[in-house]
Amino acid sequence: MDKKKLILLIGALVIAIGTALAARTLLTGSASPEAEAVEAEPEGPKVLVAKRGLPVGTIVTADAVAYQMWPKEMVQDAYFLDGEADMQLLLGTVVRHPVTAGEPVTQGSLVAPGDRGFLAAALGPGMRAVTVPVSAQTGVGGFVFPGDRVDLMLTQAVDGNDGPGLKTTETILMNLRVLATDQQTETTTTEDGRTVVRAFRTVTLEVTPRIAEKIAVSQTIGTLSLSLRSIADNQAELERAIAAGEIELPSSASSAEEEALLRTAVSRPRDGATTYVTGGDVSRFQRRTIPAQGAPAPQQAAVAPPPGRGIGAGAAGVHVGPTVRVTRGKNTVTEPVGKTGRILDQQAGAMGDAARTVPLGMSTLR
Repeated sequence: MDKKKLILLIGALVIAIGTALAARTLLTGSASPEAEAVEAEPEGPKVLVAKRGLPVGTIVTADAVAYQMWPKEMVQDAYFLDGEADMQLLLGTVVRHPVTAGEPVTQGSLVAPGDRGFLAAALGPGMRAVTVPVSAQTGVGGFVFPGDRVDLMLTQAVDGNDGPGLKTTETILMNLRVLATDQQTETTTTEDGRTVVRAFRTVTLEVTPRIAEKIAVSQTIGTLSLSLRSIADNQAELERAIAAGEIELPSSASSAEEEALLRTAVSRPRDGATTYVTGGDVSRFQRRTIPAQGAPAPQQAAVAPPPGRGIGAGAAGVHVGPTVRVTRGKNTVTEPVGKTGRILDQQAGAMGDAARTVPLGMSTLR
């Protein structure tokens, strides 16, 4: 190939490559820059809102409410504002009017401990409050706080007339809400946020009228003890109840209505089939059966026979027991065995005397 033609070909190739690169750069640079959306930070004070639905009677805890930004023009005087309201004073209060999730909590919707009607506001519709005496042993060592759920156990001894009594403990009630310990309705915390555990002598529980009657009677039968329930127990039992068809959720119900129904089912105290343990389940030296009840048969004292009646004579003078027939000449009589024995002994003695005297008589005749 001619040298000049080769140089021209290479030069054309270089120009073509440069033109392509230039065109690519122009096309890339002409693209419009993407606009990044910047979220405008909400302006206004922080107000106290409900993190979840708070029905009437709910005891306010730290996980139930929180501060949230709120438009300044929509803030009302009844709202709790961050920096003005003390959160520690709000914990332990009771919801007087229902508050939906995300709704601001107003001052009129809460009632503080010590205020008039506080305990009545803490009770759910149709519920009652009863107080149970406890000790450090029967009260879980003070680790029961307002808002917890407990089971109630009854320990008693069943006496009878056929041996030692039966020792037993029975879980009579389940899923009872604790309203107060002694006269405290809120949980006390230290400066670093730790919960203060203290001993108490009484526990106030939320129950139905029927359960209130059972607790009143059970206090006269034996000793009552508390058994603290796990938080996960209610959820597990709720799923079991839904699977078993014990709780029906309407197909047309909204999520809020379903949540309200589930919360009502979870918070319901249970008074049904009970579980129990006897002394025989704990120790082989204790009985596991219920002792026989009723008064023992009275023991009859021995009464001497009245005069004129033989030994063993009955109420009508007839002997009750074994008898023998004794014949004397032409007369035959029936005599008791005891009396007959004495008669035979007397006859044997008389015959012995006769045997001793006959030889003497015979010697006299000679």
